[in-house]
Amino acid sequence: MSEVAAPVIKEAQYSPLGLKAFTDEIKNTSLGELLLDYPTVYIIYKKNKKDMYDVYVGETNNIRQRTTQHLLEDPKTRSDWDAFRADKSTKMIVIGHDRFNKSLTLDIENKMMLYMSGVSSVGNLNNRRENDQNKYFTENDRDDIFSKVWRKLRKLDNRLFPLEQIIRDSALFKASPFHKLTQEQFDAKNLVQDRITKVLLAGEEDQLILVQGEAGSGKTVLLSTIFYQMFQYSKSKDHSQFSDLKMNLIVNHDEQLKVYKDILIKLGITDSKDQDTVSKATRFINNHDSKNKVDIVLVDEAHLLWTQGKQAYRGKNQLDDIMARSKVTVAIFDPKQVLKTEEYLEETDIENIRNRSKSQGNFIELKNQLRVQADNQTIDWIRAITDSRRQILPFHADSKRYDLKVFDDAAEMYRQIKQKNADQENSGISRLVATFDWKYTQNKRKDGKYWMVNAGNLSLPWNLQLKAERSIEKLAWPEQSQTIDEIGSTYTIQGFDLNYCGVIIGPSVTYRDGRVQFDPEKSKNKNATRQRSLANGEKVVVSDELLANELNVLLTRGVNGLYIYAVDDALRNKLFEIFSAK
Repeated sequence: MSEVAAPVIKEAQYSPLGLKAFTDEIKNTSLGELLLDYPTVYIIYKKNKKDMYDVYVGETNNIRQRTTQHLLEDPKTRSDWDAFRADKSTKMIVIGHDRFNKSLTLDIENKMMLYMSGVSSVGNLNNRRENDQNKYFTENDRDDIFSKVWRKLRKLDNRLFPLEQIIRDSALFKASPFHKLTQEQFDAKNLVQDRITKVLLAGEEDQLILVQGEAGSGKTVLLSTIFYQMFQYSKSKDHSQFSDLKMNLIVNHDEQLKVYKDILIKLGITDSKDQDTVSKATRFINNHDSKNKVDIVLVDEAHLLWTQGKQAYRGKNQLDDIMARSKVTVAIFDPKQVLKTEEYLEETDIENIRNRSKSQGNFIELKNQLRVQADNQTIDWIRAITDSRRQILPFHADSKRYDLKVFDDAAEMYRQIKQKNADQENSGISRLVATFDWKYTQNKRKDGKYWMVNAGNLSLPWNLQLKAERSIEKLAWPEQSQTIDEIGSTYTIQGFDLNYCGVIIGPSVTYRDGRVQFDPEKSKNKNATRQRSLANGEKVVVSDELLANELNVLLTRGVNGLYIYAVDDALRNKLFEIFSAK
């Protein structure tokens, strides 16, 4: 980092007089040329009535001219700019650097938007452009410069600019549409958008775009980006053909649903009263019909859609019913994350879904692992436990230093997870999770005690029983500080990640006859162990597949490390045998 110079940051009052004072102060100094004549990134911000920040992020080649436009012209057509100017506490931060050029400032602006979308104290993010750049001369300096900028901004206001690691741990950050996409994601995004454009312009319908990828392959960021950019198209004068675009986003997961709603509210796309733009599948199906189809429906975690009737849903297959109400359906899908009997798909059903999208030229597969920061051999070791091999493979030291440990003491694993979680600057959010092998209901126990996970010498409550402080109760489960003292399950952690994940493998997972096996009798997960009716009417038990999927979800949460404690003696002994031989 030392090779790149420190950025120049100046703060000023956001007003005509403030702009004049800012200009007069620096115009005859060494900073004048850098900030007044060269490209800069700037932030305009104020606190609103809820003690949250309203923020605008921009970049310009002429800060004086651009600020004058914001002060004099923009308030005539936009209420947010009028509010910025009317509030005497509004401030402006101007950021300069000797390596800034147009592409770099656009990329810094985009990354600043990414970070602002993950700051819990930011209520409204006014600039909603997406300016992710491709290749340019100084692109290798971007992250270095940005970190130096952020550290300086923290000195101005550490509530608006918290530690980078805290932001990166935010569920809003992780699902933000401002991430710089990998080449695989970028190609997939372009393919999806091209197909949507062609289909809608041609007046076609009944299109299924299926994006398949395993846990941690970047599916959620891809979907978030597609939704956001299609929304931008609908508001752009350059894409007037999409001005009346009707678009919905569906996810059958309470925690992820909350994240998407919060992102769209922060970006000003929806408000807290909007229950339709982002919803669960049943609400969408019940509120729409095939006679008035939505243009685009994007479905995250499509493997969580129901394939049988349940509660308020009276149909037989939610994906089919969604497609009947949409011209184009974009579904994110991973058959290895199907967890409940009501989500179960027979292999022929999965093939039919794939073949339908393939026949329309709409099948996309994401193969890269973006969450688990380990080499391919380590990832294969994790996958082998739950895939068709069901084996504990020989283990090797990961060249990327992925921290994979096994424990014979669950309390010690918990102690180390707490230690990692406490180091917010270097490690970040870390939690314990477990297979669903201990009794739990949403109703409190009659004796007033918690439902507990008891594993070895460790006993902790689990699944959202500890009460959160009011200021953080709307955050996702991993971000609520009290959850370090309870244990999560697939119902709290699916769709999210942790920096270090401690997994308690309960008694339903055993090691017998040289293979990992799943015992439904020892599981408390009725959603996975009850019978399921097949298409031919036959009732079958599919717990072997669903319990394996449950463990797969838990083992793939850790970004930098995975800690494992197995209740079953034979499984725990086998893990120690493998690790002692590495």
